[in-house]
Amino acid sequence: MTSERPVPADEREQAVTDEVVASFDGTADPRLREVMQSLVRHLHSFARDVRLSEREWEAAIEFLTRAGHITDDRRQEFVLLSDVLGLSMLAVAINEPKTPGATEATVFGPFFVDDAPEVALGGDLAGGAPGTPCYVSGQVRSADGTPLGGTRLDVWGADGDGFYDVQYDGNRTAGRGWLRTGPDGTYRFWTVLPTPYPIPHDGPVGELLTASGRGPMRPAHLHFKATAPDHRTLITHIFVAGDPYLDRDAVFGVKNSLVVEADHHNSGRAPDGSLPEGAWASMRFDLVLAPGEDD
Repeated sequence: MTSERPVPADEREQAVTDEVVASFDGTADPRLREVMQSLVRHLHSFARDVRLSEREWEAAIEFLTRAGHITDDRRQEFVLLSDVLGLSMLAVAINEPKTPGATEATVFGPFFVDDAPEVALGGDLAGGAPGTPCYVSGQVRSADGTPLGGTRLDVWGADGDGFYDVQYDGNRTAGRGWLRTGPDGTYRFWTVLPTPYPIPHDGPVGELLTASGRGPMRPAHLHFKATAPDHRTLITHIFVAGDPYLDRDAVFGVKNSLVVEADHHNSGRAPDGSLPEGAWASMRFDLVLAPGEDD
């Protein structure tokens, strides 16, 4: 009587991977089949590479569970996790159109909301948010130089204390809104001067950063989402030049082309003819959209 040869550990492990990959062979959608089979191969390869222990697997499941529990319609912990792992910026890099001259994209972030109020061209979207008043203006153009009148611009940012409106109790709306560019593609609005702030670090993603010796800070910035017919939707930021966190953004979102000087004024008339009370600031940035449709 002969005994069966013990199956080597690497063969046992590979057999598990092969079986799971094969389970997706019948997937009708070819793209879904490709993605899921690749995901299984890479996920299993990662587990073998680090020799994942059962205790570590349990900790990972518990981490993801807590991320789900803390996520709601005003906070997205999974987007935050994607951001701090650099996956968000990698997805941006993979999908960004290679149109010469087009404004570079960056991370979406976890604080966009769909029901922001409309603001008139030249209006105030600060909505009472604390901070230094800041006049922001520029022009939206196509990559061929054509001004894009009627472009929808969604804008949102943190206040002078480093918080977004959705981080406060209640349903206040401040530091966000949307407007349309004028016929010549120009835009202008008032908000508050961006300041550096920490990403939410009171949850599992914050614990991960602390355990890794990483900081939660983001450099001062404003978020823009530009939408125009026959053009790719642009999601980007403008960053304030001279910010101490430009070279250590917790979510890896800084690009040199998006860094803008903020001019500081102690008094005087603003570009719209108004006379702000006290100090104020101004920033100018043009947005160039790539032609085409979103995938």
